[in-house]
Amino acid sequence: MRGADRFTLGALLAPAGAFLAAFFLLPLVLMLRTGASGPDGLWTYAAILTDARYLKSLGQTLALAAGVTAATLVVSGIAGLFLSRHRFRFRRLLVAMLTLPLAFPGVVVGFLVIMLAGRQGLIGQITQALAGERLVFAYSMAGLFIGYLYFSIPRTVLTVMAAAETLDPALEEAARACGAGRWQVVRDVLIPGLRPAFLAAGAICFATAMGAFGTAFTLATEISVLPMLIYAEFTVSANIAAAAALSFLLGAVTWAVLALARTAAGGTVAAAG
Repeated sequence: MRGADRFTLGALLAPAGAFLAAFFLLPLVLMLRTGASGPDGLWTYAAILTDARYLKSLGQTLALAAGVTAATLVVSGIAGLFLSRHRFRFRRLLVAMLTLPLAFPGVVVGFLVIMLAGRQGLIGQITQALAGERLVFAYSMAGLFIGYLYFSIPRTVLTVMAAAETLDPALEEAARACGAGRWQVVRDVLIPGLRPAFLAAGAICFATAMGAFGTAFTLATEISVLPMLIYAEFTVSANIAAAAALSFLLGAVTWAVLALARTAAGGTVAAAG
């Protein structure tokens, strides 16, 4: 590379590098230092990995994110493939309706779940009329699971649809011509073809579910997930060191999953958090 080209490349990368250093690397270093500023020093990081309350919260958060990711990929994979392969009346309207939850912030999504499965929600009224007892689960892990599906499914459906549009239908026709059944076509042609899209969308879903706060703040009165625990340590307990250490742990776990997905998908996973 010539000297002039190197200078031009450096000039183009300088704004991005300055932004990365000022708004990501520097706050990250400060947060890492804050996590070790408490009475226990660096042992704060060891404590969050041995304290039963912190481990329980981490386990619940990981389980919730994994469950949301799996359910989202199944539902969105089927819906996205169907919408990409079929043209029918009101298809565009249906796609627009599927993406409607993306217009709402997490707090509004929480309200929607409460109206559906809260104490005065629709499901409670129906079960009261049918069985004489209200079914309320909006404020539990099940409610948070439903809330995260609200905003995870739309973006994944769009990703799957975009990827499915690039698949050559001739491959499916060739597989059927060779005697492959419907499931075999899905297993041997569609899923391998959409694998990068599934990995990328799944990684984004997982990262979003790990760090989502608005919906959890609205619903999570009976469960403890990491974003809520960090909020409680920071604002209620004033345990700044623990809040910083937990934040670093949350970011590290999420980043590790994104890195694995990016490697498996061949670099198609964008950073998220």
